[in-house]
Amino acid sequence: MTDIAASQSGAAAPPELKRVMGPWLLLLFIVGDILGTGIYALTGQVAAQVGGAVWLPFLVAFAVALVTAFSYLELVTKYPRAAGAALYTHKAFGIHFITFIVAFAVMSSGITSSSTASRAFAANFAEVFGLGDGVLGVTAIALCFMALVAIVNFRGVGESVKANVVLTIVELTGLLIVIFIGFWAISAGQGDVSRVLEFNTSSDSAPIWGVIAGTTLAFFAMVGFEDAVNMAEETHRPSKIFPKVLLGGLLITGLIYVLVSISAITLVSPEDLAEGDTPLLKVVEAGAPGFPIEIFGFITMFAVANSALINMLMASRLVYGMSREKVLPSALGAVHKTRQTPYVAIIFTTLLAFALITFVGEVPALGGTTALLLLGVFTIVNIAVLVLRRDPVEHEHFTTPSILPIIGALSCAFLVGPWTGRDPVQYTIAGILLAMGVVLWVVTVMVNRATGTTPDTSKLEGLGGSGPVN
Repeated sequence: MTDIAASQSGAAAPPELKRVMGPWLLLLFIVGDILGTGIYALTGQVAAQVGGAVWLPFLVAFAVALVTAFSYLELVTKYPRAAGAALYTHKAFGIHFITFIVAFAVMSSGITSSSTASRAFAANFAEVFGLGDGVLGVTAIALCFMALVAIVNFRGVGESVKANVVLTIVELTGLLIVIFIGFWAISAGQGDVSRVLEFNTSSDSAPIWGVIAGTTLAFFAMVGFEDAVNMAEETHRPSKIFPKVLLGGLLITGLIYVLVSISAITLVSPEDLAEGDTPLLKVVEAGAPGFPIEIFGFITMFAVANSALINMLMASRLVYGMSREKVLPSALGAVHKTRQTPYVAIIFTTLLAFALITFVGEVPALGGTTALLLLGVFTIVNIAVLVLRRDPVEHEHFTTPSILPIIGALSCAFLVGPWTGRDPVQYTIAGILLAMGVVLWVVTVMVNRATGTTPDTSKLEGLGGSGPVN
């Protein structure tokens, strides 16, 4: 409507983002967003749930992500704007509170994802520098790291495609090292390949429930593909190249995850792999004792460090944006005069991350909460696809078969449920974060009514595009 009004009034249309991304840069962006903390930190915890068949939960998580990706493809080619889940929710349902909850859930997932990355960074830092694996020591390192992230965030960081390409190469190199070491060891007769078909038999439940429980964690390794919607306005011919590139990126990362899982479980038993937060370091040590472990440790730290920074940037900007539109307290939208960064939102999100690192701490709980929040968002997005079929657009766009959003909504909703064996602490963490958002929303509404201020909740549709980056 703004564009129509502008054209009728003769006003100049606002400048558009420059289209600089072709298929290869977009592919690197997508692969780089998906790779990261999940596979580097949670492989061992997935093995603890399922046993030697650790590759299977990653494969199931890939299938669920793939189905949901088809829904995102229809929406991003139909509405090629730098927005995302909140935009689609607002267009489909038009209920401002639901739009807000979706945006706040995405923000919360960014904080839990950053906290997961901070714990993984601290564990690898302690391992590389021989500081021991004491809980207090790792927690202190994680808190110091998060404080450093906040400082960098406060100073202002511009994310560029080139930086993402460098990050992707580093992350991919680390995983290819694990794959190469694993298969080299297998060809030399080392390890135990038979483990890949073994399931955890320590519980009375059927193996399928172990796979499902493992999938609730493994799904954290697949998030990030939804971030590609933010690049729609900067991509050449997005309606044509997005389908092939997004699906190709998912296939590449899914294959890498399966190969890494097979290498890991062949060289290290599920029990040993599940101990601590540095599973892939153990794989490198077992398969190539002469390999400089410090190098791989630094690769891991670099991979998860950038994930933490990007997610905290996203979370603080979402808080700032919601405050700016007067759906969160206006104090959260304050901008520093010198640095021109949303310093109050940065402090707010950093304090939440401090609390999660200190009082939750464990990587599986934090990573699982990230997956829980995003699975809820993905359920809504899959439903939104079907609802928005009644909203035709003039240009051609990708259309997913109607059965896929139905499968996506049902599978994502299923993985949210307590029957999956999900740790109850994940519901507690997610519930507290969302309840905090609701309280802030209510307080803001009351203040707005008292002061006669009208919140512009319709603009929340542009705030929910960035999900957590692995």
